[in-house]
Amino acid sequence: MLALALTSGASAAAAAAVAAGYQSMAPTGQWYGKTFTGLPRGSRQIALTYDDGPNDPHTLRLLEVLAKHSVRATFFLIGRYVQQRPKIVREIVQAGHVVGNHTFTHPLLIFKSKTEIKQQLSECRAALQDAIGEPSNLFRPPFGGRRPAVLRVARDLGLQPIMWSVTGYDWNAPPAAVIERKVANQIRGGDVILLHDGGHKQMGANRSQTVIATDHLIMRYKAEKYDFVTIPQMMAESTLSGRPSAVS
Repeated sequence: MLALALTSGASAAAAAAVAAGYQSMAPTGQWYGKTFTGLPRGSRQIALTYDDGPNDPHTLRLLEVLAKHSVRATFFLIGRYVQQRPKIVREIVQAGHVVGNHTFTHPLLIFKSKTEIKQQLSECRAALQDAIGEPSNLFRPPFGGRRPAVLRVARDLGLQPIMWSVTGYDWNAPPAAVIERKVANQIRGGDVILLHDGGHKQMGANRSQTVIATDHLIMRYKAEKYDFVTIPQMMAESTLSGRPSAVS
């Protein structure tokens, strides 16, 4: 009986550890603190978000596609790239898009100390301030990785943690048709879509397929009467309607 109890206890502990690890990376997980992931299913709003820019030249090509369709998006930018390409950041903002803080060098924050987390967020905020004259109050953790300390530091700095509910799985640059299919399989309305206009390893990541996929996705979902909005617009809709975000 004792052996059985010990085995059972060990299994429960292992299951709890797996669940805790999953919640630290799962985009809609809320164990470690509330994050914004979109509106309740059935909303006719969709928010396009792009990580890991600014990236020369694909961020600029993406801006052309968004302008063609009169769509505004949200870009979560890496601080060191902001310093390298501040002109692109200014073009993003001048076109009416929103920018967010994606740390300075894109580390997995669950393995960083509070001091390191604060430094990553503060340095990215300073880079944005230098580039466009103001910081951002939006934050997306690299890889989606967070633990309570990550969210506490972010909120202490006045940052709103933003995750996602749909991903195009485009970080390895698959064909545009694959990206489109992955997104379409997940869309339920009220979604925050994760795509990439850059790559965290180096400037110049090839995001041409994401640009093509974006063009097709906008045409498809506009035809289905969806509205494309920025993250602040979607958050405002959540507040005005009195409805909680997709996960609360």
